[in-house]
Amino acid sequence: MRANSSTSGSRPRRRIRVRRSAAVGVSLAALAAGATTGASTATAAQPRAAAAAAADCSAAYRIEQKLSSGTTWRMCWRYDGKAGLVLEKISYQPKGETKPIKVLNSARLGQIHVPYDDGSVEYDDLTGFGFAQGLMPLKATECPGGTIKSVKVPEAWDPQNPNVKGLCTTTRSRGHAYRMQGDTANKVYQAQGKDLLVYTVNQVGWYEYMTEWRFQDDGTVTMNVGATGSLSYDDYDAGDGRGWPIGKGDRAKATSHSHNVFWRLDFALDGSTKNRVEQYDSTVTAPASGDRAPKTRTSVTKVTKELAGDAKAYRWWRMVSATGKNKDGHARSYEIVPGVSTKYPGRAYTKHDLYVTEYAACEKFATHNPGCGNGAPKSVDKWVGGQTLKHPITWMNVGFHHIARDEDQQPMPVHWQGFSIVPRDVTAMNPLTPSELAWQNGHWQPRS
Repeated sequence: MRANSSTSGSRPRRRIRVRRSAAVGVSLAALAAGATTGASTATAAQPRAAAAAAADCSAAYRIEQKLSSGTTWRMCWRYDGKAGLVLEKISYQPKGETKPIKVLNSARLGQIHVPYDDGSVEYDDLTGFGFAQGLMPLKATECPGGTIKSVKVPEAWDPQNPNVKGLCTTTRSRGHAYRMQGDTANKVYQAQGKDLLVYTVNQVGWYEYMTEWRFQDDGTVTMNVGATGSLSYDDYDAGDGRGWPIGKGDRAKATSHSHNVFWRLDFALDGSTKNRVEQYDSTVTAPASGDRAPKTRTSVTKVTKELAGDAKAYRWWRMVSATGKNKDGHARSYEIVPGVSTKYPGRAYTKHDLYVTEYAACEKFATHNPGCGNGAPKSVDKWVGGQTLKHPITWMNVGFHHIARDEDQQPMPVHWQGFSIVPRDVTAMNPLTPSELAWQNGHWQPRS
């Protein structure tokens, strides 16, 4: 699915030689269109005017949305010349909380690494192939009920037209937030969940990447990247078992490849970057004599030094606030929930699902990091060097092995990969709890 490269791979191929010119041509047209397209706005999902203390950014770069359930999300945004959309100073305020709860200093992509199965080419789309410059203009129909913001693209391929109507903020329903049959058997408690959706579309060669951030009314944040666009007509040459036949017969085989997407999260729970990292593991033992079922025991490991971690059954991690507690006196935290992933074993930096490193201002990209200089390592695996964690940075790696199919043409349906962070004890109860059930906190008994 590649064409138009600005650099060549290990051996010249037609898809590499033509990749740069085609991508620039498409993107110049898109940028020019974006410069003349008006903003699409629907007042139902327009961000509300923020309170003075909500976010330290100007109105043009502020996102604030109060969802119908009463939850308000606030954040600032900016656009980076390599990472694309960066969200900063993210806070969450459900009903019942008197002030916003700070969650993240920043959230951004850390890399999109795309190696091909035949070993001929390998791409790092953020740092090497103009991901940010490929920002696509969006139409109102792509941002239903929302607002499309204008983005000034750094180092735009068309310097005369750097502004692109390319950032959508809107709200969407996600289905049931909960459902519970009342104990009187004649009352159903149910609510439909609402999300704030923030997204951009960036074109790299034949791909169009949809970078999506979903902020739920229950405090969950889900980060997804969806790949769509087109299968490259230059990549039907996998005749050695590394591709899948597309079209009639068995002659043209689209080359298989991987998408390894990294995210970089800088937590700041309750406004402090001195968060604690904990890993939980559970073991299941066979029933002992007289037991009716197996037993499960869960243990916690306090992660005090940099970590290269692997997701597995009965394992999870959480980031714990150093300063904040909920109304029950429990430390606020966010649990990291990995998504479905196909781990790519070809590079050292893709062999783990989660990295936690000590903060360094120059460490921005998980691979081919350009910023540190002086011979410093350029990939996240080499930054895990045993430092004590005082300001932990979380890197999540989610892989997808793309073996094309007939249904991928034309255009290619979106294939998604991502993960979530879920509040754990951020509030004393479900923030969407109906008022008539608010008394049922802790070890409650039915009222007479």
